[in-house]
Amino acid sequence: MKYAVSVSNLQKSFKGCRGGSPLHVLKGVSFNIPKGSIFALLGSNGAGKTTAVKILSTLSKPDDGSASICGYDVVREADNVRACISLTGQYAAVDEALTGRENLEIIGELKRIPNIKSKTDEWLKEFDLTDAATRPVSTYSGGMRRRLDIAMSLMGNPQVIFLDEPTTGLDPQNRLAVWDMVRGLANEGTTVFLTTQYLEEAEYLANRIAVLHTGVIIAEGTLEELRKLIPPAKKEYIEVQPTLEEIFLKIIGENKEGGPND
Repeated sequence: MKYAVSVSNLQKSFKGCRGGSPLHVLKGVSFNIPKGSIFALLGSNGAGKTTAVKILSTLSKPDDGSASICGYDVVREADNVRACISLTGQYAAVDEALTGRENLEIIGELKRIPNIKSKTDEWLKEFDLTDAATRPVSTYSGGMRRRLDIAMSLMGNPQVIFLDEPTTGLDPQNRLAVWDMVRGLANEGTTVFLTTQYLEEAEYLANRIAVLHTGVIIAEGTLEELRKLIPPAKKEYIEVQPTLEEIFLKIIGENKEGGPND
């Protein structure tokens, strides 16, 4: 299996309010993600990023087109898809009344992971949470909660993990820590699907980047390939390569039209 994620002509619409025109959120989206790579999906609010993630993680069904994860169709083989993925949303899905250890153990028991006590010790150490393991999560910092959330998502070693804006609200130090964690996942063979509002995050992490605008992929490639879309600026006879933010704003500026909510 060459691709961990394959998407072809994905389409999704929602009914308009009070009999109005339907909202076409995805209008024929296609892309492939190689195994063990980091793929970043960029887009303004309302571009369709969250809708795409919901379809790929089996939380919603497409109107048309197809998608497969780990070789399984997201509609016909949803149970198999769920067994090989994990999803981390924008906000940490942790129980603040429990300790970090208890949060991990509950997820481990739900996933029927053997030797859960020793596995929990490993995860706490891996995510630098051992010293805080017996404290209620309500006392954790934002960065600690995010690390715990990702640790919970990774229990059971999913082949594909969806990270929906994983560093929202984190300070620069914790953001860098999460970035290093994401790179480590890919180095170990996990395929990472990343959505983010921080363009420097995609610039730092992603092997490939796609720009989703009003339901359509309007650009896709490596950072170097996307840079070729805009000529480099010259300052005092020094050639300066455009940043990903400049590329993004240039691309969506050339494709202006109203779009539905994300």
